[in-house]
Amino acid sequence: MKPLMIRLVMFVFIVVGTIVLSYIGGAYMSGLLLIIFMMLLLWLVSLQVKDSGIVDIFWGVGFVVVNWYYFGLGTDYEYNHIRGIALSVMVTLWGLRLAFHIGARNIGKPEDERYQNFRKEAGDNYWWYSFFKVFLLQGIIMWNLSSIFWLTHNSNILTLGLFEYIGIGFFVIGFFFETVGDWQLQQFKKNSANKGKIMNKGLWKYSRHPNYFGEAVIWWGFFLFALGTKGGWLYIFVPIFMNFLLRFLSGVPMLEENLLKSKPGYKEYMRKTSAFLPMLPRE
Repeated sequence: MKPLMIRLVMFVFIVVGTIVLSYIGGAYMSGLLLIIFMMLLLWLVSLQVKDSGIVDIFWGVGFVVVNWYYFGLGTDYEYNHIRGIALSVMVTLWGLRLAFHIGARNIGKPEDERYQNFRKEAGDNYWWYSFFKVFLLQGIIMWNLSSIFWLTHNSNILTLGLFEYIGIGFFVIGFFFETVGDWQLQQFKKNSANKGKIMNKGLWKYSRHPNYFGEAVIWWGFFLFALGTKGGWLYIFVPIFMNFLLRFLSGVPMLEENLLKSKPGYKEYMRKTSAFLPMLPRE
């Protein structure tokens, strides 16, 4: 997908999503203030450590915090709101695992190449430029995506129904692909004999990005909880946008651009292996 089209889709999502969701008002709007406050603190820390990549570690944690915030505000049934508790446990498992994984991978390493490029682009203005392009932008996206959590917690439906059970099934499948995929790749990289080689074993035999596929499925699971609420189908933009991010923007294209340059034979691996959906390898 062309960069101009990607920017256009991002712009439309943020503007339209923010306008539509702002009509919810009240407690949901306070979630935006909470997220901006967290991002502001994180930005100040990033200026001290000179690393904007800490925002990636915080991504999952931010959703955990705002989810529990919505849970506390949205219901008077904290102790018997099984539906809300089930969603919150799912979000917490996903968010904390993601934070620990990215943290273990990034802490002590140089700043991610994406943010290094932003620094070169902005020059001396990066200290304030990073707040708007990195931290505030991700905060607004987080607020838009977290709308499905607020919708679930603000409902008077307390028990699990068909949509919720299917959503739990989606979450389990997605969590498996994401967790196992990341673990398999981590073990592969630990072996010095694999340096320069392509990971094409385990789940990576059937998908070039099983962890991204798992992430996408997890968000469909979250959406299915919202779908059990009246008007929940309107929030289908959330999993669709996450799939777009992973498949066409911050996931597959960015990573594969570097892999094509650094790993001989990756083009052949691309020819044989599905980019996203797990499928049998092509001959």
